[in-house]
Amino acid sequence: MSAEHYRFPFFIIFRPFQGFWDLKYEKMGNVKIAIVIVFLMALTSIIQRQFAGFLVNYNNLRELNSLDELQFVVLPFFLWCVANWSLTTLMDGEGTFKEIVMAAGYALLPMIVINLPLTLFSNVINLEESAFYYFFQSVGFVWFVWLLFVGTMTIHQYTVTKTVVTMLLTLVVMGIIVFLGLLVFSLVQQIVAFVYTVYQELQLRR
Repeated sequence: MSAEHYRFPFFIIFRPFQGFWDLKYEKMGNVKIAIVIVFLMALTSIIQRQFAGFLVNYNNLRELNSLDELQFVVLPFFLWCVANWSLTTLMDGEGTFKEIVMAAGYALLPMIVINLPLTLFSNVINLEESAFYYFFQSVGFVWFVWLLFVGTMTIHQYTVTKTVVTMLLTLVVMGIIVFLGLLVFSLVQQIVAFVYTVYQELQLRR
């Protein structure tokens, strides 16, 4: 990978229309970098939950588990990619799964850039200044949603309306996938419990 590939995510967050166009048609994106950004986002989330100032941190630090925290970033990210790819395949989307992963991964970068300094800032602010913490945190999230919107619209070559509908439907599909996953997990548990019970009964009859 060239230095240009490492600079490209920062180019995207400031010039998203040109950036996502280059990602799709000039092949400027890189899946490995996108995945690294996702895990950096997870790491940032862990740091923020554990080290943010007490005025803005309502987590019980004794109950936090860093590995469990990964599920709040990594799992939704891959659910979004799978759901969006599944949906846009049926809606004439032009984006590939690889492009969806890169677009969603690069879109997370503003939250990393903003949340890390915010974590430090939260330890030196007073109650009145905590409003600035929530403001900049909201800015990072809105910036992320904007980039995700532009990325989705560009890689699939959708209109604004179709992009909004697709993103909302993607959230619905994510919920369906989670529901079906939990349902299958529950059924497997019941089958395993039934087989184990039958096995125990056979053992007792010997």
